[in-house]
Amino acid sequence: MASSLLEVENNQHPKVHDEKERRKEEEESFCYAMQIVMSSVLSMSMQSATELGVFDVIAKAGPGSKLSSSDIAAQMPIKNPEAPIMLDRILRLLASHSLLSCSVVADDNGSFERLYSLAPASKFFVTNKDGVSLGPLMALIQDNVFLTSWSQLKDAVLEGGIPFNRVHGTHAFEYPGLDHRFNQVFNTAMYNHTTIVIKKILDLYKGFESLEQLVDVGGGLGVTLRLITSKYPNIKAINFDLPHWILHDWSDEKCLKLLKNCYKAIPDNGKVIVVEALLPVGAETSSSVKTTSQIDVLMMTQTPGGKERSQQEFLALANAAGFNGIRFECSALASDLKCAFFGLSLGKEQKPDKSGLK
Repeated sequence: MASSLLEVENNQHPKVHDEKERRKEEEESFCYAMQIVMSSVLSMSMQSATELGVFDVIAKAGPGSKLSSSDIAAQMPIKNPEAPIMLDRILRLLASHSLLSCSVVADDNGSFERLYSLAPASKFFVTNKDGVSLGPLMALIQDNVFLTSWSQLKDAVLEGGIPFNRVHGTHAFEYPGLDHRFNQVFNTAMYNHTTIVIKKILDLYKGFESLEQLVDVGGGLGVTLRLITSKYPNIKAINFDLPHWILHDWSDEKCLKLLKNCYKAIPDNGKVIVVEALLPVGAETSSSVKTTSQIDVLMMTQTPGGKERSQQEFLALANAAGFNGIRFECSALASDLKCAFFGLSLGKEQKPDKSGLK
């Protein structure tokens, strides 16, 4: 009898185990779904922490410093006595998403205090030696001018049009000329983000070494050329301050027109250098693909035809414009940004390089 009972229990055990796994999976799926529902809470909290200067305060305390919310609040011009408590709740949320690190210290009376320090991702929100961070880009993405556009995304899918245009009556590259405040927000974000990306590209890409002249089509405030020429002072730099002339801001048709014009303008030994994000053909779940997919939908919502493209789509555009020697040179910032140059020869004696990233 005992043997028979043991046999039944052993047969049932896998079922019990499977049920526990099913429940665990369901709970985790529900928690993930709730995170998505509440996702704006994280971005808005992060924006507030950045505006309050939290990351810079911790960084200025020195390497490895651990500060309480009271320590951090003491460095701010606060008038609210509840500020340390409110700040602690925000910082705990950020720490739960690995945007800060958190440790707990307790005293003999059983009271405890959370201490916060910088995490690996924090460094991108600390003002670096170049005086820039990702904070201003976050301020742009969270600005009401951009945020209100999302209210029209559903209607744009159903009826057509560009969400930004539906809200503001003009497209995203004309609007800054009508709104001085937003123009400042936009330019500050572009300056900071461009500096971070181009500095990384300059560490990896050596294709500027042999150039005599470089034209930045859509150079905005000239940040890119200033950084490049500081490293390669022999280059004659020409800046076209049209910040909207960049490939991911426009449709394939307009990008093709732009590339064809570049093709006509460059000498036989010239080349077009493109710094863009690359999307895979499929829907992958890596951090870089998530980031680029978010940028892609952002472009769809805010710009007239803008989108991110796959390697195959860039090859097709370049070939259609007449370019032949096409090489994908390097990747920067966790592979979510690719420095690709379309190596050009007007004689077209080179065959397209379709072998992929080097």
